[in-house]
Amino acid sequence: MEKAPSPISIPEKIPPQDLPEASPKPYKKNFVTSLMEAATLRSPSFKEDTYFISHLKSSEKKALQELKDKLMASYGPEGECTMWGIPLLGGDEKADVILLKFLRARDFRVLDSFHMLEKCLAWRKEFKADNVLEEDLGFKELEGLVAYMHGYDREGHPVCYNAYGVFRDKDMYERIFGDEEKLKKFLRWRVQVLERGISLLHFRPGGINSIIQVTDLKDMPKRELRVASNQILSLFQDNYPEMVARKIFINVPWYFSVLYSMFSPFLTQRTKSKFVISREGYAAETLYKFIRPEDVPVQYGGLSRPNNLQNGPPKPASEFTVKGGEKVNIQIEGIEAGATITWDLVVGGWDLEYSAEFVPNAEGSYTIAVEKPRKLSSSEAAIHNSFTSREAGKMVLSVDNTTSRRKKVAAYRYIVRKSALV
Repeated sequence: MEKAPSPISIPEKIPPQDLPEASPKPYKKNFVTSLMEAATLRSPSFKEDTYFISHLKSSEKKALQELKDKLMASYGPEGECTMWGIPLLGGDEKADVILLKFLRARDFRVLDSFHMLEKCLAWRKEFKADNVLEEDLGFKELEGLVAYMHGYDREGHPVCYNAYGVFRDKDMYERIFGDEEKLKKFLRWRVQVLERGISLLHFRPGGINSIIQVTDLKDMPKRELRVASNQILSLFQDNYPEMVARKIFINVPWYFSVLYSMFSPFLTQRTKSKFVISREGYAAETLYKFIRPEDVPVQYGGLSRPNNLQNGPPKPASEFTVKGGEKVNIQIEGIEAGATITWDLVVGGWDLEYSAEFVPNAEGSYTIAVEKPRKLSSSEAAIHNSFTSREAGKMVLSVDNTTSRRKKVAAYRYIVRKSALV
């Protein structure tokens, strides 16, 4: 029998222990840090289109109608002109959403938008993009590792994760990109992943009409992947306009900020406004701003494991922060005798001490060390454990950050199940 979670006491914050004496030297931003901040703060945050016709300027409404007229003149009322199962000449709001994406990608220049749309329709037909979701392309070893859809952001956008660090292994690289045919097959698989995300979109005004893209740059062999990455970028830019609401780069190496500063003048303000850039070691802090901890994969400081989403929406987690020089106790009270408590806990970046103990209510009973204090490194995934109590009491989860000056984001969740014998 399952028991509803008992109230949780506000995390008890124990006064910090003595810290190493602070350096008297004033803090100075280094060149890389300054570039990173400039890359992040240079542009205003991206504001996604609503796709309501009433929100368009008169010139934009005119451009939309002109694009429809060009399509009708070119394909005719009976012409094959559909994308993602939506007839572009159907005259409904879903068609308008797609047409507005192409117009927005070309700053509402009708002729440029029309040519882009024509090329995209031709590419989808030649590539057989409408059938790619049904194909088994044989990349089981890459699923959930290199490119994959996983959960949603706080606003409901599907999230696509990308990580190419595995291709530092030469055997893996040769197996996937060894010749032109292999590269073509990989590109088809990468399109398949994106099409999975697009199948989750609403294509309606005010709905969810784009995805979030998270790219992990850790250990990415940039030279070896140059050809593949250029082809992926070209395919997506030409055929999937305005399909990404935000591009989050995590575990960014120092050279990325230098490259960004070099290429920034050539990027549109709209493109730059979608970028979020996070240095190595700060993935959780960055992702939590946009994605709830229960939806963030464990390898990035979240609570979501690969198979969690198969059982429906994840159980919500509670978020908190652990300041530098602080120890936080999370108390889960009201646990009855014979009950089993299961909990998950994660701290972004870890590098602190963690422990768990059960404190009985009865006087004279001994506190039980469920998990002895131990140092957790930045490579650790989320804690997942359970404990069955023999008597009533409370569980105390402790995270000790007293040896660090860095504030860290954290999250936990739990469930208490009564004994079947009660």
